Order: sequence, then structure tokens, then C-alpha cells
Amino acid sequence: MDKWIELVKAKMSELKITQEILADRLGMSQGGVGHWLNKRREPGIEDMNRVLKALGMDFLEVALVIREPADSLDDGMPLAQKYNPYFRYPVSDWRETGEVREGEQGRYRFELSDYHAQGAAFWLTVAGDAMTAPSGPSIAEGMLILVDPDVEAVPGKLVIAQWSNSSEAVFRKLIEEGGQRYLVPLNPTYPKALYTEECRIIGVVVQATAKF
Repeated sequence: MDKWIELVKAKMSELKITQEILADRLGMSQGGVGHWLNKRREPGIEDMNRVLKALGMDFLEVALVIREPADSLDDGMPLAQKYNPYFRYPVSDWRETGEVREGEQGRYRFELSDYHAQGAAFWLTVAGDAMTAPSGPSIAEGMLILVDPDVEAVPGKLVIAQWSNSSEAVFRKLIEEGGQRYLVPLNPTYPKALYTEECRIIGVVVQATAKF
């Protein structure tokens, strides 16, 4: 709930939308919206998604995940009452990277995350071992990575990049050396590539997870 409120307030500030304007878009009273944003009342999942849509964030969807907390044996609360709001994002294909568009959601499967994206985020499945490192941070083949196209790509970030003459994107770490930027694999057996104007950053990797 807190993450949803944080996201909604941030988007309202960005768009300079007041509670009154948002309420009008939702067909409800300003007071009702205020109750939600100030946690005096808790909106249902359907209402939470209506708000996201009213703010132009159709690419996000709130879902519920029921899970057993570590301290579940001590608090006496029924499992059915323990839930957490999650967002779900489509799992894209490397040849379709960045092409997740409204109206085509039926083509994709979705995975959940507690990360609330700045843009139209999507998952990719890591292919190959270019980002598998012998030590330190390592992202192995088969892991899911969440890509946010609206996060600023600064040196040190893991990014998805694509050259103009290629139909597929690559997963690399963006670094800067001597005033020049490079795309570097975490696996030292792969060569690094010079980042030029012919290469575009599709998005920044903000989360990685493995499926078992």
C-alpha cells in the first residue's frame, strides 16, 4: 500500500495533477481520493489500478501475492490476511526489447515485482554467460532481469543496449574510462565494446531474480 501511495503521489507531482483533478477523472469525490492517499481508507485492487490508469500508467498493474512471513507462528494472524501489493510486468523477447505496447498485452506472460517502475518496465530472460562473473556481482543465464527504460543510464549501471545495425539487444555494464564510455561484460572472457552514438540504451536493469 505504501509503495502504491508513493508512486501515485510522485506521478501526480510530476504531472501537476491535484487530488481534485484525479477525483474528477475517477468519477468520485476529492475526499475519497484523499482518504486513500492519506491511508485513512484502503482502496481495493481494482480501485488501485483505476488510479494508475487515470494517471497514464496503464503499463502497471497491482496484483496480490499471499505469502507466509517468517514470524507467522508468533502473531496468530491467519495466512489469508497476510498479503502484499505487487506490480506485474510483461516478459519480453530480446528481439522485441522495448516494444511492449498498449493493446498487445495478451501476447506476453507476466511476472510480479515489488519494484514500481518509472517507465514501461519489462522482464527479459538472460541468455548466455556474458554477465556471469567468477567473483562479485554475477547474473547467470536463465535469470529474469527487470528493465526500466526511464531510469537514467549512468556509468556503473547494468543496461540493455542495442546497436543500430543489430536486431537484438545486449546486456552489459556501462562504465567510463578516460572520458569514454564502454559496455563491459561481467565475464572477463568476453570483450568490452566502445559505447558510441550508434548505440542506444533501451533501459537500466533494476532487479534480477532466479526461477526454480
